[in-house]
Amino acid sequence: MIARYSRPAMARLWSEEAKLARWLEVELAALEAWAELGVVPPEAVARIRRAAVPPTPERVAEIEARTQHDVAAFVDAVAEELGPDGRWLHFGLTSSDVIDTALSLQLRAAGALILEGLDRALDAVAARAEEHRRTPIMGRSHGIHAEPTTFGLKLAGWAFELDRARERVARALEGARVGKLSGVVGTYAATDPELERIACERLELEPAPVSTQIVQRDRLAAVLGALALTATSLEKLAIEVRHLARTEVREVEEPFAREGQKGSSAMPHKRNPWQSERICGLARVVRAAALVGLENVAVWHERDISHSSAERVVVPDAFLALDFMLERFSWLVEGLVVHEERMRRNIDASHGLYASQRVLLALVEAGLSRDDAYRLVQRHASRAWDEERSFPDLVRGDPDIRDALDPDTLASLFELDFYIRHVDVVFERLRALVESREPAHA
Repeated sequence: MIARYSRPAMARLWSEEAKLARWLEVELAALEAWAELGVVPPEAVARIRRAAVPPTPERVAEIEARTQHDVAAFVDAVAEELGPDGRWLHFGLTSSDVIDTALSLQLRAAGALILEGLDRALDAVAARAEEHRRTPIMGRSHGIHAEPTTFGLKLAGWAFELDRARERVARALEGARVGKLSGVVGTYAATDPELERIACERLELEPAPVSTQIVQRDRLAAVLGALALTATSLEKLAIEVRHLARTEVREVEEPFAREGQKGSSAMPHKRNPWQSERICGLARVVRAAALVGLENVAVWHERDISHSSAERVVVPDAFLALDFMLERFSWLVEGLVVHEERMRRNIDASHGLYASQRVLLALVEAGLSRDDAYRLVQRHASRAWDEERSFPDLVRGDPDIRDALDPDTLASLFELDFYIRHVDVVFERLRALVESREPAHA
C-alpha cells in the first residue's frame, strides 16, 4: 500500500523489519522448546537468546541475492552473529514453519488495530445516532421519497452493521490464531508434536490440528473475507453520505475546514465528499484481496508457492487499506455536519405524498376495496407530483374521500410524528448493544 493510505502503526506491523523480528521470535520459541525436550543444550539456547537480533532487511537481501531463498538468507544472517551456536538455529524446521507461524503473529497484531478501529467507528456512529434519534429525514427507496424516518434510526442501522462486522473479524482472526512446526509435509519427521505444542504455547497460538507444509489457506481466506465485508459495509455507509451530500439533497456535509481547505483546484465553491469517495475506492482494493485469498486456498498436494507471492502483496494491503478506511470513517462520522432544516424541507418537497399509504389504509378500514382505494389515492398522488400541488389539499377536496373519512381522521393522517413513534424500540436495542460492549468497572 502506498504511504498516502497507510497509517504508521499498521505500516510498522507489515514492514520488512517487523516481519524479520517475527521470524526470529518463532525461531527462538522453537529453540526453547527443543531445549525443554532435551534436544538442544539449554546453555546454547540461553546464549542465542542473548545474542540474536533481527537482521536488517538489507543484509538479508544481500545474502538472498546469492541463496535465492529469503528464509535461508534470514537464517544465515542471524546465524553469522552467533558463532558455533548458530548451528542450532532453524533446527528441524522448514521455511513455512517459520513463515506461517510468524504470519499468525502479524495477523493477531494487525487484527487488534482493526478491532480498535471498528470500536471507534461503532462508538462514533452510536453517539451520533442518539443525538439524532428524533431528527426527521425522508426515507427513500429506489432513490425516491417513501416515508419519513429519522436520521438517528438510519445511523442505528449502521451501528448494528458495524457490530456484526466486528464479530466477523474477531471470529476470523481467532480461526487464524494457529502455528505449525510440523516439518516439510506436516508429519513431524524432523520435529516433534510436543515441540510444536510448547513453541505455540510460548507464542500464545494454538497448534494447527493438522498441517501440510503450510497452514491451510482457508483460515487466511476467512480473514480476508471478513476484512472485505467490513470494507464493503463502510463503502455502503459512505455512499449514503455521498448521496445525502449532493447539492440537490444537501442533508449532510463532510467536515470542511473553513480556513485553508480547498474542495476543487478550479471551483472555489466546491465542498466535495472526498473522504467518502476515498472509502468507496479503497473498498475495491480490500475486496480484490479477498478474491486472492479464495484463489490461494487451492494448492498442489502438500504445498506449492503459488499462494506466497500473492499473499505478500494483498495481506498487508488489505489491512493497511481497511485501517485507513476505518480512521477516515470515524473522523467523518464524528464531524459530520447535519442540516436538520434541509431534511425537513426535503420532506415537504414531495407535497405531503409520504402519507399516501396512511390514506390508502384509512380508506380500506372505512370500507373501500383495496384496489378502489389504491386507484383513488394514486390519482391524487399523480396530480400532486405533476402539478406540484399539496397532496393533503387534493385528498381533502375529494368528495368520495370526505364521505369515507371525517375531517379529524383526515388531518391525523398527515402528522409527521406518527412515522417515528416507534424509534425508541430500536434505540433500546442500540443501548443494550452499547452497554454490552462497555467494560465492567470494578
